[in-house]
Amino acid sequence: MEANKYLNDISEIKNIMNRSSRFMSLSGLSGILAGIYSLVGAWLTYNTIYLDTQTFGNYRNLIITQESVEKLFAIAISVIVLSLATGIILSYRKAESQNEKFWDSSSKRLLINFMIPLVTGGIFILFLIEKEMLGLVAPLTLIFYGLACVNASKHTLGGIRYLGITMIVLGLISTKFLGYGLLFWALGFGFCHIFYGAVMYFKYEKE
Repeated sequence: MEANKYLNDISEIKNIMNRSSRFMSLSGLSGILAGIYSLVGAWLTYNTIYLDTQTFGNYRNLIITQESVEKLFAIAISVIVLSLATGIILSYRKAESQNEKFWDSSSKRLLINFMIPLVTGGIFILFLIEKEMLGLVAPLTLIFYGLACVNASKHTLGGIRYLGITMIVLGLISTKFLGYGLLFWALGFGFCHIFYGAVMYFKYEKE
């Protein structure tokens, strides 16, 4: 009995230390919704690129108008803003329900470690767009996002690491099939977010 008590105490101490060093209030439901937003965005992007433009039967011969480019940026920004807002709101509510702080040292470390690869990748991709090297945009967004998830995973739920690794693998495969970037975007940012979000939701949040 005494040994079991010590083991329970040690387990409780480990849980407390884990929660103090990791941001555990990340919402799995927000991942599911982010995936849905991404799939809707991918569908709208597909319509804009392949239905509202001239393809001449080949993706390499796409002629995209200025109006279509503006529409694509609007779609991308909308998906990002909706995903971020949903993630912040649901994670804040989860933290409140668990009587934990939403903005503390662990969430700051998570944000910093997530943003370093993401911002680096974003700047690099902007340079590629400027040089009209558009074929690499889809693979690199997946790869840098995956690196951001892996880098931040040590400060939050472990499932984020596997999401990041999956994104990196999809990005590398996508470099072999440059004409199918939108499909890989939908697989990565859409279905993978939904899958890993559901896993985290049922593992950590579902009563």
